[in-house]
Amino acid sequence: MELFDQTLHLIKKEILLEWRSKYAFNGVLLYVVSTVFVCYISFSLSKGFAGSQGYPIVWNVLFWIIMLFASVNAIAKSFIQESKSRLLYYYTIASPQAIILSKTIYNILLMSLLSILALVVYMVFFTNTIGDPLFYFLSVLVGSISFSTVFTMISAIASKAGNNGTLMAILSFPVIIPVILQLIHLSKNAMYGLDRSLSYGNMGVLGAINVIVIATSLLLFPYLWRD
Repeated sequence: MELFDQTLHLIKKEILLEWRSKYAFNGVLLYVVSTVFVCYISFSLSKGFAGSQGYPIVWNVLFWIIMLFASVNAIAKSFIQESKSRLLYYYTIASPQAIILSKTIYNILLMSLLSILALVVYMVFFTNTIGDPLFYFLSVLVGSISFSTVFTMISAIASKAGNNGTLMAILSFPVIIPVILQLIHLSKNAMYGLDRSLSYGNMGVLGAINVIVIATSLLLFPYLWRD
């Protein structure tokens, strides 16, 4: 119960700080909109690609590339931007499990909201027919959760190293590649309107990855926190 209360208070703190500054939300939203617009202008110069009607695979892959880098920009600074004095204060009032859980849940909420807005903006510029819109929307939410859990854990590890950017890129690469592959397969099936049972395996793999990452975070973060 104490862990739940601490996590809830820390989540409220994260939301309040973001509401006051809107640094991550506005920055990532600007990145997504500008990236989608630049891609639209670039592809519009090619004949037959303005609406991307004949390129559903390209439409799908491009969306996940944009969301991947948007996730890095939004989540990478979860721990890196925290000052040492603030981290020391957290150390005195909350358990390390509550801190990593609150960061993960907050990043999931932030990325879910940004992913929904990004999908709306993306569909405005790049019109395409999705066979199963509801399941594609679900795949976007699952992708937001997966990106949030992975990058939150990597950000916590990288924050304890001097060369944060390089270490985060090295650590996240072997973990995020299988996540991206599963998300592309999952969303591709939804885009073509295939039977949902064909995607249950991909959903199971993504769920297992998220469980493993969260469990690893809860086990590993207390040791990082002591340093």
